Amino acid sequence: MSRGLVCFDMDGVLVDHLSTWEWVYNKLGLSNHEAYAAFQAGEINEWEWIKYDLELIRGSLGPGMNDAALVALLEDCPLMLNWRQSIQCLLDAGFEVAIISGGMQPVARRIAAAFPSSRPWRQRWGGLDRATAMSDLDGADSRIRVFTNGWLPDAAGSTPPVGRYQVQMIAKGALVEILQRRLGIAVDRTTAIGDSRQ
Repeated sequence: MSRGLVCFDMDGVLVDHLSTWEWVYNKLGLSNHEAYAAFQAGEINEWEWIKYDLELIRGSLGPGMNDAALVALLEDCPLMLNWRQSIQCLLDAGFEVAIISGGMQPVARRIAAAFPSSRPWRQRWGGLDRATAMSDLDGADSRIRVFTNGWLPDAAGSTPPVGRYQVQMIAKGALVEILQRRLGIAVDRTTAIGDSRQ
């Protein structure tokens, strides 16, 4: 039986930068201030914001906009000191660990790939994609669960304009509650680690 559930935000918590999205904008010399202001004003919702941001990046990269190019832009996105040891200690102590973040999924996949399980990869809720499991975990599953936003590349590695919207920034608690029910873990054995109130 699990000792409990620990849910990490990613940007500003496991990632030593305000936002993985901002990391990409800065590298490309972009600003998403217009979309951010529209979201704050209630003129667009979060999914529309993600689609806007992907189009902003696509406008900069042009035909080179694909999964590999976006992953490459995030390869050197810095992680917090001792992130690996912190998560490993929790896993060793018998806790379930999840990343629940509106950040870009390649960084979350990099973190999750550091914790291979003894089980082979399988498609599951909160699991890694098959390509990451095969390339980074030798076909194994990860010991942690990942819920993030970004994009889902097609078989050719192209990035569709719709984006991937798994995590609502102001309602991350809904995912935590689903995890608690699925894992049979009570509220008093659940910890959330983030840098905001959401």
